[in-house]
Amino acid sequence: GQTAASGPPPAADGASDVIASPMLGTFYRAHAPGAEPFVDVGSRVEPDTLVCIIEVMKMMNSVQAGVSGTIVEVCVENGQLVEYDSPLFRVEP
Repeated sequence: GQTAASGPPPAADGASDVIASPMLGTFYRAHAPGAEPFVDVGSRVEPDTLVCIIEVMKMMNSVQAGVSGTIVEVCVENGQLVEYDSPLFRVEP
């Protein structure tokens, strides 16, 4: 059966911020296959830093961090389908 421990629990203590998906679509970490990811664990981000692309019906939508801090976790695999509001990255301020 499925275990409930498939993803990290949301941080209730405010220790880290989550960059959540603004839409349903396919998550891409880089602008092209084989290209360097926009960000990785350890990357510093600002609110306007481009962190990923979400592709919806052949439309490429750039996603910005919206927060300042350091990426501490990449929550989804490249090319994975993400739901609206699912966590993409975890950021420590």
